Amino acid sequence: PVGNAGNITAYWKGYNEYFNDGIAKHLPQMWGFQAAGASPIVLNKVVSNPETIATAIRIGNPASWKEAVAARDESGGLIDSVTDDEILSAYRLVADKEGLFVEPSSAAGIAGLIKKKSEGNLPTGKKIVITVTGNGLKDVQWVLDGAAAPIVVSVDVDRAAHEIGLA
Repeated sequence: PVGNAGNITAYWKGYNEYFNDGIAKHLPQMWGFQAAGASPIVLNKVVSNPETIATAIRIGNPASWKEAVAARDESGGLIDSVTDDEILSAYRLVADKEGLFVEPSSAAGIAGLIKKKSEGNLPTGKKIVITVTGNGLKDVQWVLDGAAAPIVVSVDVDRAAHEIGLA
């Protein structure tokens, strides 16, 4: 995910240090994804009123903009955007398939990978790593919005067991 662009910048710096010190043999391509309603780097202009459900990347003028563009360009990578619907779909997918509870902003990277795969734009024969940056407890609104209403039961172990299918 790319919001203020500090993460992609710091990761690129670290990868370069490992490479220059001989610890890493290759440098990765850096791919970043912004929310479509808050994608100033993709649009190459400040977004005055950024809007997205991914609150941690709801940034209209990233502090590390120039450095993120350098990371993208130096690595031969990309920075693209994903819609809120794509983010929420990825958010649910990673919970369902991997058991990971991430915040919507973290799901932007997963959404971006899914988007690039659907476009036929994934490199072949490469290892792909997605960094998920935030726990779902940072932004629980979206999981609560999709949850069923809680079932209220009296203080009765047998009744509670029945309600959750254990009796």
